[in-house]
Parts: sequence; structure tokens; C-alpha cells
Amino acid sequence: MNVLAILVFLFPLAFSPGPGNMFFAANSARFGIRATLPANFGYHVATWVVTMLIGAGLGGIIIQFPSAGLWMKYLGAAYVFWLAIKLARSTAPGEGKVAIAGFWDGFMLLLLNPKGYVIMMLLCTQFVVATQASTSQLIWVATIFTLNNFVAFCVYSLAGDRIGQFFRDERYAKWLNGGFGLILAMVAIWMAVSL
Repeated sequence: MNVLAILVFLFPLAFSPGPGNMFFAANSARFGIRATLPANFGYHVATWVVTMLIGAGLGGIIIQFPSAGLWMKYLGAAYVFWLAIKLARSTAPGEGKVAIAGFWDGFMLLLLNPKGYVIMMLLCTQFVVATQASTSQLIWVATIFTLNNFVAFCVYSLAGDRIGQFFRDERYAKWLNGGFGLILAMVAIWMAVSL
């Protein structure tokens, strides 16, 4: 297995703006990088599990039923839109409960992200199926993919956190929540009309 080839394949896909990157950057800017870690872990546990399932044959089933991909696209867009509303309506840290995405929010974000499935199918087609990889190689491919994505999301989260430090004052919380909620809503619309 050529790890360098996998990384070259994945690097632009992981670091290009997508629903996950934008979600974690926005939440990190608003609540700090630490607050996004549970959702980040949830997203990447789901990434590893789904990549393993696709590599084991789920991708073929998805291809046979294209309407499932369409439903996933719209459900994913609706879910990101719901997260946008949740972020936009959250309160300032000192004003009560803060709406922060948790492990299951991250997990569901991946499950309903059609871009993720396309990348996983391409990855498995190129580095698992085409090379007739063994189960241990599939585990390595899924692990490399997951870690590469995790690093990309941490970079976006760190950038969001640094930018957000300038605006995390309670006086700006309502504006910041609304602004980042709007960004996530635009990502949801992009998800609904793309692919």
C-alpha cells in the first residue's frame, strides 16, 4: 500500500472547504477549539466506520440505489440547516446554556454528508478494490483517511478559534452566533444544490 499516494489523493479533498470544515471552523470561532472536540471525535469515529463499511461493499449498494444518495443529500442539508439555527439561537456563555455540538452531532454530520460518501467510494475504489486489498489494508486506508481528515478539521478549528478570540465577548455573541449560523445555513443550501 502506497501511503504517500493516498495522502496526495486525500490532501486537497480534506483541506478544501466542505460542510465538516465549515461547521467546525464556525463552532470553534464561537465556542473555542476545545468545545468542538466531542463533535470532531464523533465525526471521525463515523468516518472510520463508514469507510470500513464502504470498503467492505456498502458502496456497491449505494451505487445500485441512487435515490438513497439523493435522500441523504437532502437530509444532510436539512441537518446542517438545523445546526445553523441551533448555533444562531445559542446564547452567550454567561447567559445560560450554550448550544455546542456534541459527539452525536458530529457523528450524524458525517452520516448525512454526501460529499463524504463520494470521497470514501473514490478512496476505496482506488486503494482497496482496485488493488484487491486485504482487510488489514482496508483498516489502514480507513485509518489514514480518518487521521488526514482529523488533521484538516483541527486546522480549520484552530483557524476559527484564533479568529473568534477577537469576537468572543458577550456583547458580540448575538451577532457572532447569527453570522456563523448564516454561514452554516449557506453550507446547507450548497449541500442541497450540489452534486
